[in-house]
Amino acid sequence: MTATTQRAVLIRAYGGADAAEIAQIARPTAAPGQVLVRVRAAGVNGLDWKVREGFVREAFPLRLPAVLGIELAGVVEEVGAGASRFRIGDRVMGPIGGLGAYADFVAVDEANLVRTPPDLDDVHAAAIPVAAVAAWQSLHHAGPIAAGQRILIHGAAGGLGGYAVQYARQAGAEVFATASTAHVDYVRSLGAVHVIDYLNERFESVAEGIDLVLDYVGGEVLDRSWQVLAKNGAIVGTTSPDILARTPSGRRGLWFMNKPDAALLERLAAEVAQGTLVSTVGEAVGFDDIPAAIERNRTAPRIGKVVADFSR
Repeated sequence: MTATTQRAVLIRAYGGADAAEIAQIARPTAAPGQVLVRVRAAGVNGLDWKVREGFVREAFPLRLPAVLGIELAGVVEEVGAGASRFRIGDRVMGPIGGLGAYADFVAVDEANLVRTPPDLDDVHAAAIPVAAVAAWQSLHHAGPIAAGQRILIHGAAGGLGGYAVQYARQAGAEVFATASTAHVDYVRSLGAVHVIDYLNERFESVAEGIDLVLDYVGGEVLDRSWQVLAKNGAIVGTTSPDILARTPSGRRGLWFMNKPDAALLERLAAEVAQGTLVSTVGEAVGFDDIPAAIERNRTAPRIGKVVADFSR
């Protein structure tokens, strides 16, 4: 007999660390154009705690209670009417195009998913879909990247930042990056030429004439970054929905929200599997630790991505 309920991590109201809880909810079925995925692993993202606390409620309006989580890796359990890209038993990975990945089973539009490369385990696969694609898209959001451009990446040791450093370096840019003392060597190993230890040095004293700032941190870091821009430079922000209101006259600030791109994800996942793109899982946690991992992501960012391994 098939179970009708499943585990999920959800919020019933916006709030702090205690707002995310583990609960039992109804198990979904695959609607037309969808597949039902048995989740094996899910990536933990900064968006989780921002959604939890209501910081992005205007950009991401929710009907509460709402299950958290935005990316997964798992196995196709059921194929909905009209869905034809996958078969039952296929290993898949991808963003779910909204919220709800922290559950044992998730119905996902098949267009968002790609097959997981055979050489990638589910935990490492779940670390890729959102960060790898968002880093690529945000890097190119303000316009084409040319060799010799000076690019400053804030939050360079994290999931987004680690990919962005590599992409910018591959494009021939001169990469400046901020990181904590413990993560300086890691960021340098990814290809950043100028790694600034923000605990001991202000990035304004090192970076100047910057063509593009990728701000994956926000707050006062965004406000301090305008002064390092070249005349026609731009800041692309992923953590400050109000960036347009905070952009000084004569400056260019752009708010970025990633969009699922299965073709791009497929290419990037293949590069990770082949070893030409570094994807770092900084920590793997069990399902029951997801609420605590969301809070740790807010208070103590780590190298790479945190991933929830549902087998734990």
